[in-house]
Amino acid sequence: MLDETARGVFTIAATPFLPDGAVDFDSIDSLTDAYLRLGATGLTILGMMGEAGKLSAGESEAIVRRVTGRAGVPVVVGVSAPGFAAMKALADTSMQAGAAGVMVAPPPSLRTDEQILGYYHNVAETLGDIPFVLQDFPLATGVQIPVRVILQIVRDCPTCVMLKHEDWPGLEKITALRRAGEAGDRRISILCGNGGMYLLEEMLRGADGAMTGFAYPEMMAQVVAACEAGETDRARDIFDAYMPMIRYEAQPGLGLAIRKYSLAERGFIAHPVVRRPGAGLSRDAMQEIDTLAARQAMRLQALDL
Repeated sequence: MLDETARGVFTIAATPFLPDGAVDFDSIDSLTDAYLRLGATGLTILGMMGEAGKLSAGESEAIVRRVTGRAGVPVVVGVSAPGFAAMKALADTSMQAGAAGVMVAPPPSLRTDEQILGYYHNVAETLGDIPFVLQDFPLATGVQIPVRVILQIVRDCPTCVMLKHEDWPGLEKITALRRAGEAGDRRISILCGNGGMYLLEEMLRGADGAMTGFAYPEMMAQVVAACEAGETDRARDIFDAYMPMIRYEAQPGLGLAIRKYSLAERGFIAHPVVRRPGAGLSRDAMQEIDTLAARQAMRLQALDL
């Protein structure tokens, strides 16, 4: 079961599709194997990058069973839904299939601190003893969750064991949460997203690792390991080598298509298909990614990685 001590890299998994839009279960297997081979200590599925909103309930359950049956590491399942009944159904199915916990993002309708707090009280009550991750991603949800509200959720909801930190800018939030933990508040795991854009600084601020879908998960594993070993300069060298690709992936509206193209080029999935509705890549964009990948390989060779 997921708990407050979780550390490392919980790679956000893409959902592979066939050219006709059907779920590509063979590529789920190969992608899962690749993530683990490249250093993932856990996986997160059916998140925003997993195109969860485009899946049927049956497809979601089938994907959960496929990944949990293969991974051999803790699997977190995104169960965000407009209603609590759907959230509960997928959460129960996921835990029965062997998931370690679930992740819940706030709905865009929440406007006040009291509404946010009340919502997560209801989440905790709905999920029962299932441990959950609070996803803090205001750029996508439009919901700003202040530090004091996060701390109150953690105090009131013992099953909230992790924060997926994706505020931007958000480094001060990590510092404030860690200081609160030092002052006596319950310390929960903090894993960070944003495509790895700020992973180095996030680790130095006290994060426990990464939870994002950058197409080169080995970067996250290597940076986290170097930071935990106190090898900050090496962590910086590794991070800098990948930064141009991280920056390119961060393009709003195209990030998923870019990641899927890279995953397909690396042989991890068979097709770079983004399920409709979704953006595709032009030939020019593909050439830009290929150039970035080639130059990245040269930098890594110079670092002997």
